[in-house]
Amino acid sequence: MDLDIVGLSRLQFALTAMYHFIFVPLTLGLSILLAIMETVYVMTRRPIWRQMTKFWGVLFGINFAMGVATGIVMEFQFGMNWSYYSHYVGDIFGAPLAIEALMAFFLEATLVGMFFFGWERLSKVKHLVVTWAMAIGTNLSALWILVANGWMQFPVGAKLNPHTMRMEVDSFFDVVTNPVAQAKFVHTVSAGYTVAAVFVLGVAAWFVLKGRHLELAKRSMTVAAAFGLAGSLSVVVLGDESGYLSSEHQSMKLAAIEGMWETEPAPASFTVIGLPDQEARKTHYAIHIPWVMGLIGTRSLDTQIPGIKDLVASAQQHIRSGLVAYDALEQIRALNGKQAPQALMEQFEAHSDRLGYALLLKRYVDDPRQASAAQIEQAAWDTVPQVAPLFWTFRIMVGLGFFFIALTATFFVLSARRRLDAHPWLLKVAVWAIPLPWIAAECGWFVAEFGRQPWAIEGVLPVAVAVSNLGAKTVLLTMLGFVAIYTVLLIIEMKLMLAAIRKGPDARELQALPGDLSPAPAGHAAAPSLTPRTAAGESA
Repeated sequence: MDLDIVGLSRLQFALTAMYHFIFVPLTLGLSILLAIMETVYVMTRRPIWRQMTKFWGVLFGINFAMGVATGIVMEFQFGMNWSYYSHYVGDIFGAPLAIEALMAFFLEATLVGMFFFGWERLSKVKHLVVTWAMAIGTNLSALWILVANGWMQFPVGAKLNPHTMRMEVDSFFDVVTNPVAQAKFVHTVSAGYTVAAVFVLGVAAWFVLKGRHLELAKRSMTVAAAFGLAGSLSVVVLGDESGYLSSEHQSMKLAAIEGMWETEPAPASFTVIGLPDQEARKTHYAIHIPWVMGLIGTRSLDTQIPGIKDLVASAQQHIRSGLVAYDALEQIRALNGKQAPQALMEQFEAHSDRLGYALLLKRYVDDPRQASAAQIEQAAWDTVPQVAPLFWTFRIMVGLGFFFIALTATFFVLSARRRLDAHPWLLKVAVWAIPLPWIAAECGWFVAEFGRQPWAIEGVLPVAVAVSNLGAKTVLLTMLGFVAIYTVLLIIEMKLMLAAIRKGPDARELQALPGDLSPAPAGHAAAPSLTPRTAAGESA
């Protein structure tokens, strides 16, 4: 990436977004796990489940606060670093973003407060309703962010007004029901569920290895294993849906992920491993699995997936079509608000869908209509993202996804057999696996965002046109400041989380409340070891 104003603005937003997303998936998943645990408490009236809900709730609260703090900055960046982007698409992008902000700062914050301070003020059922509302609200907050992001990947329900040079909402329903946005939402929240499940599984496994809080730990592992298995399977299934949608709406991203330079006969094979070479425009030493990519990308045996070179040729055609729209647009704007001739408007409307491709030439010439054939060819090749980073990042993400299925399935079986403590080495694997879901989640966002370069909005607005007119030094200094502050926040969060984990649950929570069943016999939770038969206490 060139460290000019465009490159620095991209890097700053990427860093702040990836810092922010450290906190988001754990918040999404833990909120649902808390609701499940409290539901069991209300149904069984066993104090151990209240203790579990409160203990994991502390970790949720720490993470939620950090997520909100780091998310605020991202919204300001749209107006500060990406001012033309905000001008061009603010009417569409701003609506879901505003709804998300309202949900996060009013609905979510209120419900989180009621969750923590309502235990002694609300009845069990009412508090349970609050917890589920908090969990649902947290996940719906993610929906609106992903509606906005999905629209950037597949812009629907909007059209450009040539007089104002702004995209305007044509159908808000189409924006909200955007298939790419919906697929991204369910895929992202499933990834969040996997993050939270592996986190709970790993922390609980650490308790078991230390012989501490065994009742809480084993019950937590049981819930996390089942929840994580469902979540990790969903991630894989919904990832397949994302691949199918990419073949329809983001063919270049899919071809780059596969390192597919040439169009293959249908059905295309899946490249397991290889060495993509951007300069030679080929992938060396590729190992293929026949048919798999064709089935994922097209769900058929007779539909081709275009290769990068054919997509570049199509991009050249789109650029030439966009130049017709650009020329008509300039003539319309030259009329200074006067009624444009019908023929001119028809010319613009016929080619307006390709206007963004003409804007790719702004990187090389002020007036795209003056571009040479060589510049048009270069702009077409600019639609190809860097293949090697996408290729390898995608495979790391997929490999980790299958590992999470194996991990959670193993502990699910052990839980069913009441042998969660039978294999200490597996418990150690669970502990060491705690950071892996975050790596997978960050890889997923890298693939999604880096893969659609050079577009800020796919096919509509190039990144190079969307930035603010700032000095590179200004962006560099603020970026370094954000990285420093966010690193401090991350260290603080990790210290708080580790302190809460070392402290463990509050033993006073095991005291039965009026209407609760009697707590477990004294000393049972702290027993140094459990035989397989004694481990029957894992069940509710």
